[in-house]
Amino acid sequence: MRPNRAPLLLDEVDRRLLNDFQRDFPLTERPYAAVAERLGVDEAEILRRLERLSSAGAVSRVGPVLRPQRVGASTLAAMAVPAERLAEVAELVNTFSEVNHNYEREHRFNLWFVLTAADEERLAEVIEEIEGRTGIEVLDLPMLAEFHIDLGFPLQWT
Repeated sequence: MRPNRAPLLLDEVDRRLLNDFQRDFPLTERPYAAVAERLGVDEAEILRRLERLSSAGAVSRVGPVLRPQRVGASTLAAMAVPAERLAEVAELVNTFSEVNHNYEREHRFNLWFVLTAADEERLAEVIEEIEGRTGIEVLDLPMLAEFHIDLGFPLQWT
């Protein structure tokens, strides 16, 4: 949701950029040039569009999703955040580059997020810092069994 902003106008190139590259992003020396070629524009145009879409909140991240524990360390975390502090705490959690994504759930533990770091030590540091800055305990839920959930889905345009 983009509160207090004008509607984001998307042309066909924007829509294809958002939809067609959710998976199988080109693994080349110049991936944005490969994307540009497929979309019929130049590399600089793709970079400008991604910056605009990111600034508008339509894109939160461009990067790989790696299998857990193959590179570095990761964990699922949850917090029981008072409703009146949820936006504030979610915003703080998002300031950490180790946070892959976070989301609200209708539960006592209402803020969930995934942390990925170089090692277990850095994970513990981030959790400790979040707890220290919020005064709220972070429930650390390391993975016991691996499941693959594909987060890509066809986007619908109205």
